[in-house]
Amino acid sequence: MNNEYISDDFYDSNDDNIFDEQSVEIKNDNGKKVAMSILDNYSDELTAKTYVTNPAISREKQLKDMILILLSPEKSVVLTGPAGVGKTSLVEGLALMIQQNKVPNVLQNYKIYKINTSSLLGNYEHDGIVESKLQLLINEVIDRKNTILFIDEVHTLVTAARNGSGVDFLNMLKPCLDRGDLKIVGATTTKEYEEFLLKDKAFIRRFEKVEIPEPDEETTVKIVMGTKKKIELATGVIFPYSDYLLEQIAKFIVSITSKYKRRAETGSNYPDIALSLFSSCFTFARFDNAKEVNFKYIYEAIKNTRLIYPDVVEKALPEFKNTFKEWMEKEGTVLDD
Repeated sequence: MNNEYISDDFYDSNDDNIFDEQSVEIKNDNGKKVAMSILDNYSDELTAKTYVTNPAISREKQLKDMILILLSPEKSVVLTGPAGVGKTSLVEGLALMIQQNKVPNVLQNYKIYKINTSSLLGNYEHDGIVESKLQLLINEVIDRKNTILFIDEVHTLVTAARNGSGVDFLNMLKPCLDRGDLKIVGATTTKEYEEFLLKDKAFIRRFEKVEIPEPDEETTVKIVMGTKKKIELATGVIFPYSDYLLEQIAKFIVSITSKYKRRAETGSNYPDIALSLFSSCFTFARFDNAKEVNFKYIYEAIKNTRLIYPDVVEKALPEFKNTFKEWMEKEGTVLDD
């Protein structure tokens, strides 16, 4: 965390690893030999992960909408929304609910696999036979039961069929999609959905859209606060301040990363951009081999950020000093200009 909130990149720091390809003989549920397990080599089982905090903070409505679609026998889900709003985190939230048996009975035994789409575009050679990786995935999952595939940038797989890949992804999965044995949760930006998928009748027939809006500032503050433990575990650095002070710092970070203060080229949104800046406070502490974040590292993170415009940073630094002066004096922190 595509928090996993936190940015998609942060949440998915291990998701895009491409493991060594293993030409091992495996069998699907019908005993058919499969040359290579795509799920083993190119996916991350989200229902097997350990979640320190709820990845889908304040996304109850979108979670419910997604579950209701998945309960429909012939429907799968496509999540749309701007980059960085937490589409991957929503699916991780569903995985956590499955772990905790907080989903309807129909979904309780499902496993969710996050597929790295870029690794599926191409071929795999075994025993002198060249096969499409996408075809191998289809062969593997077509007879599986209780499987949810989470496919980020799902438009790339749908458009690949139009561009001469030789694999019609949706049509080949049609039997198991129609039976309801296999479910797909796709994710793409609103722009890509409208440009590539909205005019695809086969896609629209099988997928219902769940729009993931950018959260407001108040919700983003909650997400930053709720993600603190996850960042602590990931970095080994502790944020030692009280919940009250954490909230004040989160509000400050969220305020200086609001829409018109962001560098346009980042293309990021809440909560991603706020969480990226918050997590960089821990990075500066790690650079000094410090075990705790203090105001010096928060200040350095703001001072050196490239997420917001330089004039915003210039105005934010004296404001930061003034806002947290009392606490810095108690801490004995002296900031460099």
